[in-house]
Amino acid sequence: MVLDRTALGEQDLILTLLSDAGEELRVVAKGGRKPGGRLASRSELFCETDFLLAKGRNLDVVSEATVHDAHGAIRGDLERVSAASAISEVARLTCFADVEDPFLFPLCSRAMRAVEQASDQAHLDLVVAAYVLKVLAHGGWRPQLSSCVLCGDADVSLLSVNAGGVLCASCAKDLSDAQEVSRSFVGWLSSLISLTFDVLLEASCDLSTSSELVGFTHRWAATHLDARLRAMEFYLSV
Repeated sequence: MVLDRTALGEQDLILTLLSDAGEELRVVAKGGRKPGGRLASRSELFCETDFLLAKGRNLDVVSEATVHDAHGAIRGDLERVSAASAISEVARLTCFADVEDPFLFPLCSRAMRAVEQASDQAHLDLVVAAYVLKVLAHGGWRPQLSSCVLCGDADVSLLSVNAGGVLCASCAKDLSDAQEVSRSFVGWLSSLISLTFDVLLEASCDLSTSSELVGFTHRWAATHLDARLRAMEFYLSV
């Protein structure tokens, strides 16, 4: 899957890819920016493409490409493009060169299809938030949601990104980022991790709740990946 594109010269591109084995690949697509070029449409963002690569001195070079799934329903729709861009940004930050992880590609591919399938903005929010929490939980940044992350007390009413999960009132008093949350909100966070995209796309969720969920996942990802997530910031502003 094409996660990012960087201009190289007048007509070429450096593509950042998520391979089907779950590793990051950076390759050169010669003529990728040339209008009407054979690689132009096959190296668009979000495309799932079968690439044949030739060994290069620094980066491998695309010699052949066949589109498997262009995710065409995303294109031409600002909300869907911004949602897919947010997913791609987090995918790029959670895959690594020469490190295979077979969990990553199927998750990202299904999330892109879910972006195409989402019926409204609230469900787009759920897709983005679910992808972020699922991939970060897989990578070791799963929020603690069942009991206080510091003392283990089951009576929790606050949530802290920096602490790593829910908190009791006593433990939260010294944490500046601790915010009061409802049991329903904590339940939604748990559901985003555990439920499939199929179920989430059919779930009933209002726009206020979905916006709050995607806002939390943005803070969670930015904090634990230690990165500014510009695409997610844009998505939140749309």
